[in-house]
Amino acid sequence: MRVGVPKEIKNHEYRVGLVPGSVREYVQNGHEVLVQTGAGAGIKVSDADYEAAGAKIAPDAASVFSSSDMIVKVKEPQPSEWVQLREDQILYTYLHLAPDPDQSRGLMESGVTAVAYETVTDIHGGLPLLAPMSEVAGRLSIQAAAYALTAHQGGRGLLMGGVPGVLPAKVLVIGGGVVGTHAARMAVGLGADVTILDRSNRRLAELDELFGGRAKTRYSTFEALDEETDVADVVVGAVLIPGASAPKLVTRDMLKGMKEGSVLVDVAIDQGGCFETSKATTHADPTYVVDDVIHYCVANMPGAVPLTSSHALNNATLRDGLLLANQGLDALRRDENLRNGLNVHRGKVTYKAVSEALGVDYVDPMDALG
Repeated sequence: MRVGVPKEIKNHEYRVGLVPGSVREYVQNGHEVLVQTGAGAGIKVSDADYEAAGAKIAPDAASVFSSSDMIVKVKEPQPSEWVQLREDQILYTYLHLAPDPDQSRGLMESGVTAVAYETVTDIHGGLPLLAPMSEVAGRLSIQAAAYALTAHQGGRGLLMGGVPGVLPAKVLVIGGGVVGTHAARMAVGLGADVTILDRSNRRLAELDELFGGRAKTRYSTFEALDEETDVADVVVGAVLIPGASAPKLVTRDMLKGMKEGSVLVDVAIDQGGCFETSKATTHADPTYVVDDVIHYCVANMPGAVPLTSSHALNNATLRDGLLLANQGLDALRRDENLRNGLNVHRGKVTYKAVSEALGVDYVDPMDALG
């Protein structure tokens, strides 16, 4: 199989679908890898490095898309990319289709087989290809919040961890999953006063044990959200419903009760955001203000640290990518967890949460694959 790696073109996206070490694995498995010139520039990897790993270098994206059997990317295809996809191709990348009807239609019209990193599962029901970027985003959320809290950014002028005799910032983390846990870990490490909300008593007990009292836990209700946002200096939205649009948990009314110069970081923005006032931003222009509250809603947060992110992502995606390259569509038929990543196949939506969000018919993936 010929595996193509185009250069990422989303705003300030510096990650790359395959690092040279992964290219070598594909080549050792008998595949040809075609990498667009400059694709690794964001992680300081040259075309020569890719050639040394066994890749061939393509002069442009069109060459990659037109001659590859499988496209491996990081972020969802942009309009200029999805029109280059075709029915006999596999697309393997993050998609986040539920809040993105335009991309969904584009993929359906192309006929491509689209496998989304974010809905591939493991034997424990986890999301192993989403997890590494969730870890990165969770940690980055606190770095972003700490910077946004500074006075020259319009924030409250607070040091996240305070100093002796001065109270630290109050950080509210909504959601105790991978993102929330890593956000809380970073905030606790900086000395902040951290509270985590979640709707699973079991998870709250696990978090209480994990943090040993260094972070407070509270069952998430609208009352709890209202009370905690009123006193928070930073709120991190870290909720996830796999494949579906994120629920809007922090309302505009709650925003009005928050402190002037406080910060919201919406890590759920790829799935539409969990704050009513959220809208996607970019690394070039990451924040905006509503009701005197700073919103940080960058849709590809891990792209800010592409060297770390690209290697962490490849560690997670390599196994299933090789399965797809080695077995083609049979890999999806044989492996239920990989099949859970199938979102679109030959014009049909094969992931239920996406079909419900978009209001289109759902087709069972096994029926679609035939």
